[in-house]
Amino acid sequence: MNKHVDILKSKIEAERQRLLAHPAYKCINDLEGLKGFTEVHVYAVWDFMSLLKSLQIDLTAVSLPWVPVGSANTRYLINEIVLGEESDVDEAGNRISHFELYLEAMRQMKADTTGIERLLQLINKGLSIQEAIDQIDAPEEVKQFLRFTFSIAMDTKPHIKASVFTFGREDLIPAMFHKLLEQLYAESPSSISIFKYYIERHIEVDGGHHSQLAIDMVCELCGEDDHKWQEATDAALQALQVRFELWNAVQQKVQLAY
Repeated sequence: MNKHVDILKSKIEAERQRLLAHPAYKCINDLEGLKGFTEVHVYAVWDFMSLLKSLQIDLTAVSLPWVPVGSANTRYLINEIVLGEESDVDEAGNRISHFELYLEAMRQMKADTTGIERLLQLINKGLSIQEAIDQIDAPEEVKQFLRFTFSIAMDTKPHIKASVFTFGREDLIPAMFHKLLEQLYAESPSSISIFKYYIERHIEVDGGHHSQLAIDMVCELCGEDDHKWQEATDAALQALQVRFELWNAVQQKVQLAY
C-alpha cells in the first residue's frame, strides 16, 4: 500500500468508526424502518453519480475534437468505475444504473420516492442544482449533504474530488445491517429482494475491485505532492462528517416510522 494512503487512512479512521457506529443503524428493525432509511439514503445514491461523472469530465476527453487527456492509467480507472455504476445489470441481466436499481428497490418495498423524483423533475425543468435543492421538501441535513457534494463536484480540483469519492463516499454499512437484511428477506422476500440484490451487487462490484481502482486513482492524482495529500485528507474528513449528519436525518426519519 502507498505510504500516503496509509497516512490518510489513519487520519480519517476515527471519523470512519464514528460513522460505522452511528445509532441510526440500531433504529432499523423492520421493513418500515428500512423504508425510512432508503428515503434519505437515496439522495446519496443519486449525487454519487454526479461526483463520479465530474471526475470523468476532468480526467478523460468528453468534448470534440477528441485529444488524449492526462494519464491513460487514470482514464482507464475512472472509465472502468463509470461503466459499472452507470450500466450494471439487474437480477434479470438487464442493463441499469445503480441509482435506477435503487429506485426499483424502493418501489418494490413501497417506500416513498416522491422527494428524489421531485428533485429530478426540477433539474429536468432547467433549474440549477442549487435552486432545485432549495425547493425540495427534504431534511436540512439532506440539503447540506447535496450542497457539499456539488461544491466538490463543480468547484474543486480532481485530486480532491477523487479523495471524497474514494474515502468519503464508500458505503459504510456494518455487519449488523447485513444481518437485518437477511432477516427481512426471510420474512418478506417479495418486498426487499431487489434491495438485497442491490446491496450484494454494490459490495461485489464496488467493495473490492472499484475500491482499489479508486485508491489507485487518488495515488495517480496526488503523486508525491504532500500538499495534495493533505488536501485529500481534509476533504475526506469533511465528507465523512457531512455523511454523519446525513445519518442523523436517517435516524430521525426511521424513528418517525414507529
